[in-house]
Amino acid sequence: MKRKNITVNTMLDMKKQGEKISMITCYDYTMAKLVSRSGIDVILVGDSGGMVQAGYENTLPVTVDEMVYHTVSVRRGAPDMFIVADLPFLSYHVSKEKTIENAGRLIQEGKANSVKLEGGSYFAELISHLTACSIPVCGHLGMTPQSIHNFGGFRVQGRETDKAQKMIDDAKKIEDAGAFALVLELVPRSLAKRICESLRIPVIGIGAGPDCDGQVLVVNDVLGLDDTFRPKMVKDYAGLAAKVITALDNYSQEVKQGTFPMDENSFE
Repeated sequence: MKRKNITVNTMLDMKKQGEKISMITCYDYTMAKLVSRSGIDVILVGDSGGMVQAGYENTLPVTVDEMVYHTVSVRRGAPDMFIVADLPFLSYHVSKEKTIENAGRLIQEGKANSVKLEGGSYFAELISHLTACSIPVCGHLGMTPQSIHNFGGFRVQGRETDKAQKMIDDAKKIEDAGAFALVLELVPRSLAKRICESLRIPVIGIGAGPDCDGQVLVVNDVLGLDDTFRPKMVKDYAGLAAKVITALDNYSQEVKQGTFPMDENSFE
């Protein structure tokens, strides 16, 4: 059953009650309309849209303007849903004032309910500043795509004992700074479980195992719209790539044969 009127407090209550949170990442009006009719609880407008929608090699080229565009497009399609919008690369690294300005744009212009930023304890003070400005913040640890050059690619994080402990410490500092939730990406299941058990706020996993308080995937992956991309953490629920190609082939064939449009598709 779809929960209505999801808020920050709703998600905290869901964790307390052991109710899993379903989150989906999408980037456009049409898809958001469909998501809003489903049982999904929360929408994440991710900077991954740069890769999924624009074909960028990674998320680093994504700008605040692009994030505002995608976020408000999703809001138009899902006017009543809780939306988290990503702060893109360098939008929260220059200064406290610039961070508040960029996050404020995602709330004011993008109509998001909250923002998400990547990184550990180094950004705890920044999270405190944003929450003090009435901007709810979701943290993000593990494989943080904006740090891809530091990691040397998309790799599982936290397998070593010292790095696992650092992630646990970072998670607690992010919570203490006022974040309402935390995304864990590409983290060993056992570590994700420890972090979930040590935090009061909900932990949303992507490639972090089933013990998280919720899960997030990109809607294109869930629908199987790209059959050339299938990472281990993804499950294809619809296999739409082949169906889309078949539909387009059928349309093209009918156009070439002159069987489309027919009378019912034409105007007198």
